[in-house]
Amino acid sequence: MNAGLVLGIILIYFGLLLFISFLTSKKANNKSFFLGDKKSPWFVVAFGMIGASLSGVTFISVPGWVGASSFYYMQMVLGYVLGYIVVAYVLVPIYYKMNLTSIYTYLDSRFDMYSYKTGAALFLASRVVGASFRLYLVANVLHMSIFSNWHVPFWVTVVVTIMFIWLYTFKGGIKTIIWTDTLQTVFLLASATLTVIFIGKEMNLDFSGIIESVSQSEYSRIWNFSDWKSDNHFFKQFISGAFIVITMTGLDQDMMQKNLSCKNIKDAKKNLLSLSIGLIPVNFLFLSLGVLLFMYASQMNIAIPEQTDNLFPLIALGHLPKVVGVLFIIGLIAAAYSSADSALTALTTSFTIDILGANKKDEENLKSTRKFVHVGISLLLLMVILIFHQITNESVISSLFTVAGYTYGPLLGLYTFGIFTAWKVRGKLVPYISIASPIICYFLNRYSEQLFNGYQIGFELLIINGAITFFMLMLSRVKE
Repeated sequence: MNAGLVLGIILIYFGLLLFISFLTSKKANNKSFFLGDKKSPWFVVAFGMIGASLSGVTFISVPGWVGASSFYYMQMVLGYVLGYIVVAYVLVPIYYKMNLTSIYTYLDSRFDMYSYKTGAALFLASRVVGASFRLYLVANVLHMSIFSNWHVPFWVTVVVTIMFIWLYTFKGGIKTIIWTDTLQTVFLLASATLTVIFIGKEMNLDFSGIIESVSQSEYSRIWNFSDWKSDNHFFKQFISGAFIVITMTGLDQDMMQKNLSCKNIKDAKKNLLSLSIGLIPVNFLFLSLGVLLFMYASQMNIAIPEQTDNLFPLIALGHLPKVVGVLFIIGLIAAAYSSADSALTALTTSFTIDILGANKKDEENLKSTRKFVHVGISLLLLMVILIFHQITNESVISSLFTVAGYTYGPLLGLYTFGIFTAWKVRGKLVPYISIASPIICYFLNRYSEQLFNGYQIGFELLIINGAITFFMLMLSRVKE
């Protein structure tokens, strides 16, 4: 694909983002940056959060999953609905009642400073690794498709990638992101939809033919009620899906910061419930795209990559009309940046408020601290991405990303203990508990089949992680 063409499209795309930033950041202040002045329309937030929920990893990986796990992922997506209901009716009322900017402030009022700082640190560690991993993927694609043709070093590609995000988020923060995420969700969904249409055209399928081919494919199996030891058994995936949303949305500053920018609690609930329904057809679209990719590869005798994550980019960039490759690049960037920009803002918010306590300063000092932190977090992401690049082993990087996800288990245990018990804890033990639980879960996951007679631990590992944390907190409780 012509590198100049791709670069031109990307520059136009970022020009749109910067224009939105210019419009939304007028008269921006600290409240605009952190909470969007609490004036965000709930339906705009809900639509934009679709893009934020579907990161660059999802954009590439979900279609590739079809080869190994068919449509079983939809069982988890259905569980998301239950999770969003819990977040809307259990967690959101707490956050709005306490008028929180950072959701981890709850841990300070419920327990103590140690629990509060631990919760914030868990989020910061996880989001830094997660956001860096997602940006690393998109920077890699941009480098291979554009900048490497001009012999530009990889670190320059990364600097440019992060600089664009910093430019359109540094002033308006969440107020800007609410609207840029909406634009990016449009591009993300348009990219996937048009790619499905173009692949169908290459296979001589009209719209009804696409639906029939997908529905009759061997890959379209959704339900597994028989093998309870399997990691894709219905109840394991459904319940896991609910808890994934509870932790990775309800206990995640990145996702909840957008929700807290809604006008009131009623709008916040509408946002979450409509988002939960919207994610069902969106994920179905990406799984259907995966079926068509595998069918097209079989029809054209294209070897399936060992890492099926590479199937979508392989076909889009190398075997389909140029327009599909352009759509892939735009969709990947939209998916990656819709999660990365909000992650940068959420990391800035959490570090400024939770770690530095700058919200106790006057407006001008808070503003200068927030801007300093925003630059610092950007540089931190740059450094972590370059470390990933030096590692060069994709399986190691993927493992780091997976391990970062383990930090949500202790958050689940902390909040469950705080909401559903009246006990206090020995705060000084909380950091050690939050480290011990993920380590125990790592070894349980690695040796589950040997320990439990062939049982495969899947996404329910998050629940186990939270339960272990809860149990250890109970043992460390202060007896009154």
